[in-house]
Amino acid sequence: MAAFGFNEHHQSEVINYMRFARSKRVLRLKTIDSCFEELKESRLVDETFTVDEVREMLDGLQTVVRGEVEMELINTAHTNVLLLRQLFSQAEKFYLRLQSDISELENRELVEQVAEFEKSDFKTTNKTNQDGGKIKLAPLNEGGVSELLNKEIARLQEENDKLKARLRTIESQAMSAIDEKTKAERALKDLQKVQGEERVCAQTKEISSLENTVATLREDYEKCLSTNASSQRDLQENLISSKHELLRVQEQLALAEKELEKKFQQTAAYRNMKEILTKKNEQIKEIRKRLQRYEPDE
Repeated sequence: MAAFGFNEHHQSEVINYMRFARSKRVLRLKTIDSCFEELKESRLVDETFTVDEVREMLDGLQTVVRGEVEMELINTAHTNVLLLRQLFSQAEKFYLRLQSDISELENRELVEQVAEFEKSDFKTTNKTNQDGGKIKLAPLNEGGVSELLNKEIARLQEENDKLKARLRTIESQAMSAIDEKTKAERALKDLQKVQGEERVCAQTKEISSLENTVATLREDYEKCLSTNASSQRDLQENLISSKHELLRVQEQLALAEKELEKKFQQTAAYRNMKEILTKKNEQIKEIRKRLQRYEPDE
């Protein structure tokens, strides 16, 4: 077994596992033997058997043996997984990463070496674990795995230092960002305050301008009202005086007409015209009387 490069402790662990595997194998072989013995005792009681009976017995035996072998193979695979679990758990405690080469499991030369070890060294080795408890790994020496472990620790320490430096850098950047944010908030508040004051000042100026405009408009309106009132009074006075003047003129016209009619009546033409009209009226009356005489009214 020295060809595999195991130390004494690991060689002892391999021997213990091989003993366990052999005990399970022997137990399963005994089970298979009992299946054959049971068949012999229960079925092989007659001297002659037909072909169908032999086939039936062999099929039943095949089923039983197949089940036993399959169960043993499955159990062996599961126990191997549990063994690997123990090894990997112990390796992870020392930050080690174990690797396996599945192709080596079919290496005939190595398989034959294991078989040779089982036939020779395994039988002559009587080292057993008297404690009956879990076997712990032996302390690592200064070379080999210990060196790898120290390198891994140094790498982790270096990575930890880098992370700490990066953390300090990030903290300083975060503090700078917080300071800048605080300054920006203060500047924003100051700007809002200034803008608010400017806005209030602008609104005050605008209100004052509007008040002045309203006052000017009110004065203009009052002036217009007073002007309109005075104009209206003037118009009323002018209208009254105009009415008086009109009445006076009408009266003068009436007097002038009467005077003119009086003067016209005193003229010879008027008297002649009046006489002619009087005569004509008398003639018309006379003619009417004649007409009434000849054509009386019905």
